[in-house]
Amino acid sequence: MQALYAFFQSENKDLAKGERDLFNGIDKIYDLYIYQFEFLVELRHVASILSEDAKNKRLPTSNDLNPNLKFIENKFIAQLSENIHLKREINNRKISWNNEFELVKKIFNNIKAGEEYNKYMNASDDSYQTHLNFAVEVFKEYMADFELLNHFYEEKNLHWGDDIYLVNPMIVKTIESFNENSNPDAVLLPLYKDREDDEQFVKDLFRQTVIHEEETKKLIADKTKNWEVERIALMDVLLMKMAITEILSLPSIPVKVTLNEYIEISKIYSTPKSKLFINGILDKLLVDFKAEKKLNKTGRGLME
Repeated sequence: MQALYAFFQSENKDLAKGERDLFNGIDKIYDLYIYQFEFLVELRHVASILSEDAKNKRLPTSNDLNPNLKFIENKFIAQLSENIHLKREINNRKISWNNEFELVKKIFNNIKAGEEYNKYMNASDDSYQTHLNFAVEVFKEYMADFELLNHFYEEKNLHWGDDIYLVNPMIVKTIESFNENSNPDAVLLPLYKDREDDEQFVKDLFRQTVIHEEETKKLIADKTKNWEVERIALMDVLLMKMAITEILSLPSIPVKVTLNEYIEISKIYSTPKSKLFINGILDKLLVDFKAEKKLNKTGRGLME
């Protein structure tokens, strides 16, 4: 949707370039996934630096001299820091928190001031699961939707404000896949579930929406005779163009899935009334498509 919006708004109608930009944007989602994991490791690193600094104060306290190292020695984060796949992606994607010490420190201090941190640090249970559970807690409470961190990500990539909601469940799922015996070669989640099929779907939807744009625009116009298409919310028109393309040109996607997906997207990106408008237009078009035998769905149950 974002790539098509940019393409249709741009004066450059180079389809190949638009497609490259699309796949580059998708790949950048994985950068965000790696950034979030590396942030957990960096939190531990900053905690270690602050602990050493406290020992060197002019008048260190007993706690400064004999700190509780439970978080610094967090068994899961230590394990994560040695993960071969994470290290490789960090290196290949040139991801680093080295210049963001103050941001990481500020977020660590927020964590440190929380009740969960105090409970974790003083718990007698030092099992691997306790450390992993606390890492999940830190992620959900201070990283998944934390204003300071979100602002940093949005400055790096305009789309990451949305992509974070795709990445966060991936992070939790990955963390929970680890166990005490996970070795440094434990795999991270891939960006694609089935790379070949998923990339083909992305390519087909993007290309076919562009190629059939005039055709889908006319279909929409015929069902909105009391409206000028130009006066309908731009996002609504785009979502309907994509939905029509998916219904007519992608035979393996069930009609019901297409309708549900685009209505859900409209709730996030368009107006409050868009879901009803889009649903109404698509329902009318589906009646025509069925009557004209335009639906070419393969597989049982895909027509409904």
